[in-house]
Amino acid sequence: MELRLLITFEKVATVLSFTRAATELQYAQSSVTTQIRALESSLGVELFERLGSRIRLTEAGERLVPYARRIIELTEEARAAVVETEEPVGPIAIGTMESLTSYRLPPLLELFHHRYPKVQLSLRPTLGDETRQALRQGTYDIGFLMEPETEHAGLEAEVLAEEPLVLVASPRHPLAGRTNLTAPDLAAAQLMGTEPGCPYRDLFEAELSEWAPPFMEFGTLEATKRGVAGGLGIALVPRITVSEELASGALVELDWKVPFTLFTQIAWRRGKRLPAHVRLFVEQARRLVAEQGPQESP
Repeated sequence: MELRLLITFEKVATVLSFTRAATELQYAQSSVTTQIRALESSLGVELFERLGSRIRLTEAGERLVPYARRIIELTEEARAAVVETEEPVGPIAIGTMESLTSYRLPPLLELFHHRYPKVQLSLRPTLGDETRQALRQGTYDIGFLMEPETEHAGLEAEVLAEEPLVLVASPRHPLAGRTNLTAPDLAAAQLMGTEPGCPYRDLFEAELSEWAPPFMEFGTLEATKRGVAGGLGIALVPRITVSEELASGALVELDWKVPFTLFTQIAWRRGKRLPAHVRLFVEQARRLVAEQGPQESP
């Protein structure tokens, strides 16, 4: 089995599309089709079922996937060991969410931009389930998660920090200054948040599900913060994302104890041998997030 055929097979198996695989590999689609047929011919089995415009792996294809990935990873590891350089080099596809990209990751991104310019970081904005699936499929090398659970099927995950949440409002909001707020108090207010799938929005909505209050949805965290500051409603967000607004008085923290805990985590596919430049990224993420320290109440 030729390595290039296995690389093409693994990509098609990951994205389940000859067209998309060709685009990502920068091949003509006919080349991808020819390579898959050559691999099937050499093995004497069909690896994909063609279902009109769709494809899916056969049983033989399913069995080949983990071996193909191991061979590709070992080849990359061997190449790195033989052609060892003093300067880290290589691409890293990273799944992350807006609040982490904007407030946890800037020191890490700046470090790699200035100190390790040959490491090409590619940030992919996705939320929990999509990030986990992309990691399992090998589409992403690394993923950042903000979840209450710290165990994820098929993944290795390391907690970087507990992520405190805070319920915020405009200083002019009717709930500002009130104490011992209850879930019914919050459900009677206009709730604001990012799209469904955002972990803290989903947990907040589940906590108030008995009253089923409607959410005013905003596309981004920044838009949500602006809406809250403008008096449109209240929102639950990570404290790190509103620390400046709380310090300046543009927003105030409401007196409600958040009944759940989220953890910022870094994850990768279980069993994956991380190349040296990816291990460096994990090590620096661990160090820099720890240096940011806990986000405490003012």
